[in-house]
Amino acid sequence: MAMEITHILLAAQSADANVRTNAETNIQQFQEQNLPAFLYSLSVELSSEDKPIESRRLAGIVLKNSLDSKETARKEQLIQQWVGIDTSVKSNIKDLLLRTVGSVVSEAGHTAAQVIAKIAAIEIPRKEWPQLVASLLSNMTQVDKPASLKQSTLETLGFVCEEISHQDLVQDEVNSVLTAVVQGMTLADHGAEVRLAATRALYNALDFAQTNFDNEMERTYIMKVVCETAVSKEPEIRQAAFECLVSISSTYYHVLQPYMQTLYELTSRAVREDLEPVALQAIEFWSSICDEEIELQEYDGENGDSASSHSHFIEKALSLLVPMLLETLLKQEEDQDQDDDVWNLSMAGGTCLGLVAKTVGDAIVPLVMPFVEANITKPDWRCREAATYAFGSILDGPSIETLSPLVKAGLQFLLNAMTDANSHVKDTTAWTLSRIFEILHSPASGFSVISPSHLKPVMEVLLASIKDAPNVAEKVCGAIYYLAQGYEDAGSISSVLSPFLHDTITALLATAERTDAYDSRLGAAAYETLNEVVRCSNIVETSQTIQKLLPVIMTKLGQTVDLQILSSDDREKQGDLQALLCGVLQVIIQKLGSSDETKPIILQAADQMMILFLRVFGCRSSTVHEEAMLAIGALAYATGAEFGKYMPEFFKYLEMGLQNFEEYQVCSISVGVVGDICRALDDKVQPYCDGIMTYLLKDLSNGLLHRSVKPPIFSCFGDIALAIGEHFEKYLPFAMPMMQGASEVCAQIDSEDEEMMDYGNQLRRSIFEAYSGILQGFKNSKAELMLPHAPHLLQFIEVVFKDKQRDESVSKAAIAVMGDLADTLGPNMKILFKDRTFFAEFLDECLGSDDDQLKETASWTQGMIGRVLVS
Repeated sequence: MAMEITHILLAAQSADANVRTNAETNIQQFQEQNLPAFLYSLSVELSSEDKPIESRRLAGIVLKNSLDSKETARKEQLIQQWVGIDTSVKSNIKDLLLRTVGSVVSEAGHTAAQVIAKIAAIEIPRKEWPQLVASLLSNMTQVDKPASLKQSTLETLGFVCEEISHQDLVQDEVNSVLTAVVQGMTLADHGAEVRLAATRALYNALDFAQTNFDNEMERTYIMKVVCETAVSKEPEIRQAAFECLVSISSTYYHVLQPYMQTLYELTSRAVREDLEPVALQAIEFWSSICDEEIELQEYDGENGDSASSHSHFIEKALSLLVPMLLETLLKQEEDQDQDDDVWNLSMAGGTCLGLVAKTVGDAIVPLVMPFVEANITKPDWRCREAATYAFGSILDGPSIETLSPLVKAGLQFLLNAMTDANSHVKDTTAWTLSRIFEILHSPASGFSVISPSHLKPVMEVLLASIKDAPNVAEKVCGAIYYLAQGYEDAGSISSVLSPFLHDTITALLATAERTDAYDSRLGAAAYETLNEVVRCSNIVETSQTIQKLLPVIMTKLGQTVDLQILSSDDREKQGDLQALLCGVLQVIIQKLGSSDETKPIILQAADQMMILFLRVFGCRSSTVHEEAMLAIGALAYATGAEFGKYMPEFFKYLEMGLQNFEEYQVCSISVGVVGDICRALDDKVQPYCDGIMTYLLKDLSNGLLHRSVKPPIFSCFGDIALAIGEHFEKYLPFAMPMMQGASEVCAQIDSEDEEMMDYGNQLRRSIFEAYSGILQGFKNSKAELMLPHAPHLLQFIEVVFKDKQRDESVSKAAIAVMGDLADTLGPNMKILFKDRTFFAEFLDECLGSDDDQLKETASWTQGMIGRVLVS
């Protein structure tokens, strides 16, 4: 029985805060006390044509939010609640929703369409709403149905396709959906609203059309309809049609050849003549083609195979495509560099040009350089900016040999352009310089377009330009960042940067303090650049400068704790600044802690830093929590056994981090810090291990914890076992079932899902790391505890060996743990190794690798197993 809830829903939208709060409390109580009646009442409200639109709208929103959530754990909870409701109640709700699709109030029909899709996402994979598609399609086939119903039905079909997987519908259903959608797009039969809804529905249904696109006749018909729709008189429909073409270009690239001439003509006309939203999609079509061809080239390169379905569309269209894209660069907006979120024709064109450069390499240079040379000195700022943007866009793709003379010839010109009268030109010039330093400046690998003699004028220009407008200064930070990064691991070569370190640090600190810095990303950019400059500096020559920086950053961090917080905005700014300053301290700790000569500086300041970090924890912001945790991990690593004195006070915050499964990044970083502490304290960490292991095991058992935290937890088992040795025995009965269970999960991972494959590789590597740590920890006493687990581990290694898609880091961890088995268990392993001869083949594979570290590990393991077999 539905409850009358109109008055409560209207009250929940009242301008009076007290009325609103009472109504919200009533809604929540009803939901908690009787969920089935609550959802049914909402669907009655939404479906009732005599109810006010305001109450119907809110009923739909609450209903949708009762079925879905962006948070994974909450979403799963809502799904289980819906599944548990009585079938007859659910049927009534679904019937009401299907009826609402045809509402005379289009907003109610739109909301009902969204709710139906959310229910479909739960039920269709469970085969619990088999009649849904047929029920919707009947609205399309009955002649007397109004256009508004057809529009809402097509919208519903689109939302349903968006929510479910293409595996959830049988081919007959797919055919029927596509037929209805494509018919809805045809000009003669329908008005603009229906055709727009149909075109958007096709976009969501394209993933389902694999079989149809494999059939030439069906494919050609779909392509014909989409291309015709792309020249409709209504701009919104044209835009939706081009969105379909973008999706088709990536999903069905391999069958596009017969249509490319038509597609070039369509996109070219749209880019040159159509409204911006349509033109942007036309450019996106070519960007998508580039993405596909870049991926195919990478695949061919990795597999030594050139017989893939690479059609070289970009190469074939190059002489026509590049001039079209260059034209777009001249269509800038006056204030485009003031807003990070702006996306217009010139930016889309430049991005696409960059992708074209990456796709075809050297071939793009002779097509772009005449445009650069013709426009770079023109009085009109648009020409100068477009020329600079074109040059910066093509730096990633062509060979160093081709680009190097051009960059060397143009460098002084670009440095001079940093004083251009126009802010847009300076912004783009700074961005181009940062691209040059990122791509063509790598002294560590023996190549740079910046000679040591050029460094002084380059630094002078950058340090002067960092005082420019915030958008220019932010790009200058990027240029300094990549210039410094080039000297990472460059040994004595990095000395050339040392004379500029003091002035660079001073300029970056002043930039971070600018009053206009926090309305943009400038403050963050300045601190991130400061980190890179410190990280890549030559420690022998710059330690005194970095030592002086340490108290400056500590003072700044101390000041943030005492800031007056009057609003949530103040709290957010405080958190952001604390996170940035903790990040700088982490880098300083790692830099000075990496050398025996400079480590005493960190030991001397450690007490003060730890007090600061603990005060920062008191501010309770998750971003700060992350950065402070990372800094503490670095401090533990640098101070070693001395860190023990901080544990009594710090441990409560570590516990909070390990239990914070809602903000899973905090949990993951806290797990990493446990590893740092284990390496620092060794067996002195033992008094804290009961608590730590309890939280780690709880985290592993928690179905709501994000899966990415689980691999670090297994690695952490290894760190703890290595630190406390034989004392890990009491945790073995709890840890081993978890590790064995996780190894079985690895075997069930879908090899078609790239994201899951990455996760599987992380999980397997971490399980091997856990076994290695435990085996090494037990090596000198209690090794026999691992004997019962050896067969399972060896079997797991064999399963991993048979997987040819495994990551090299997984091979390394698997080979290492095999050596640890032989080393720790000795002669006890002889029979097991004789029974499982796969190890010899695995070792041969790794000994033939290009990776020196893998070869070295395999050689050691071979020696260990050899010793066992002759024992």
